[in-house]
Parts: sequence; structure tokens; C-alpha cells
Amino acid sequence: MKVLWIFAHPERRSLSAALRDEGLRALRAHGHEVRESDLYAMGWNPVVDAADFGHDPGERLLVAAASEGAYASGGLSADIRAEHAKLAWADTVVVQFPLWWFGMPAILKGWFDRVFVKGLAYGVAEHGPGGRRTLRYGEGRLAGKRAMVVVTVGGTAAAYGPRGVNGELADLLFPLQHGTFFYTGMSVVPPVLVSGADRLSETEYAAAAAELRERLLALPDTDPIPFRPQNGGDYDADLTLRPEHEPGRTGLAVHVGPAPCPAEAGSPAA
Repeated sequence: MKVLWIFAHPERRSLSAALRDEGLRALRAHGHEVRESDLYAMGWNPVVDAADFGHDPGERLLVAAASEGAYASGGLSADIRAEHAKLAWADTVVVQFPLWWFGMPAILKGWFDRVFVKGLAYGVAEHGPGGRRTLRYGEGRLAGKRAMVVVTVGGTAAAYGPRGVNGELADLLFPLQHGTFFYTGMSVVPPVLVSGADRLSETEYAAAAAELRERLLALPDTDPIPFRPQNGGDYDADLTLRPEHEPGRTGLAVHVGPAPCPAEAGSPAA
């Protein structure tokens, strides 16, 4: 694998950093290549502004149009172009962060805001005999890449389960896993959750590190979450799930289809 590891934690002596180091060592020891984006260490600027696109600050900034034009012309700022080069190189993306207020740290959200520009991550289409086809939710420029989230939480794993007070982890990560990764065409494997992050014993840390190493090394063969592709026939012209699928049900889970049969699991189309 060629792994881009995006890390968002301000403390190099943290549990998150220790787990990151464990993961990188395991990948390299097994012959995988790794590049990193340690956002706090990089001093990453999380704020979108006109300078990202070489845009005249005296003129009205239309972010989507400006980002698309700058992407097409090679006029994006150097820090964004550097992240694009890492993305282009990688076949696998690991995003690691602590869950803060039920979401990712602001610096990481800002990485996506600035790096996932129009023309690369959205606003992608193709034209064919049937007309214009928008490429998103299972298709797009990042199709063929895999993504996995590694997330630490302070509570118990049960508190992020189906009846947990914090809400189910799959729902909390839906905007990232479905609305960002899958939207851009990436295949998304189930996340790694490390709970009780502020109070792990040495034994518990060893178990968490072992699980992370195991999940990373198995990543190429792990079945992705079977999100329903936009253009696979499950949605109507208004991008609403057709009534024959999950009848009577609503909510985020309806956008996850049935798991592939064993013969399909691990295939390029899975």
C-alpha cells in the first residue's frame, strides 16, 4: 500500500500520537510506503480564503468557482498543491483524530475544506450518450482509493453503540465516511475505535495497539462499508432512495446496502 496518514492532535506525547507511531511502524515493517500530514506539526492553516486561489481580495469570492478555476489552472496555493500530490500518490488514506464535540478537530475540518476543492472532490461529471452524469457517492476522481478512520473517544465503546447515549459511531462518522470519502469515490472500510482514551492501562493500550496494527495490515482485504452508489439505480431522479429499498425505514442507515456475497467481497467492484 501507499498510505497517506492524516493526523490531527496537538500533543506529540498523547495516546493518539503513540498509536499513530505504532501504526506507522507496522506499515513500514511490512513493506508499505507511508507519507504523513501531521496537521498541528505542520501549522496547517484551516481557513479558506482568497489567497488559496490567487483571487483578488477586492473582488467577491465565490469559493466553488474560484477553487475550480485555480485547480484547473494550477493556481492553488502551494500548501494545498502539496496535499494534492500526497493524495495522488496514495492508494489508501488513514485519518486519525480524537472525537471533539461529536466531530473532528477544527484543523482537520479545515484540511478538507481547503484540500477537497471543486474539480477534484466535487463538481465532477462526465458526458456520454445519456447526457451529463454527475460523479459522486461511489464515483469521482478519488475512486479506487481506500479510506479508514482511526478515532479516539473518552467514553466507553458501549456509549457509542446502537443504544448509547452519545449516538452510534456510524452515525457520528457519517458526514466524514459517507459525505466526504464515499462522496468523492473512495471505498470506506469500518473505522477503528479506541475508547476510554484518557485512562487506558498498559494492558489496554497494548490491546488497542495490537488491534490497530491488525486492522492496518488487513486493510487491503477488508470489505468496505456497502454504501449505496448514487448512480447504481437505488435512487430516483431526486436522489431519494427508491421505495422498494428499505420500505418504511428512514435515517442514515438506509444508505448502507446489503453486504456483498462472499464471491464479490474483495473484488475491485466491491
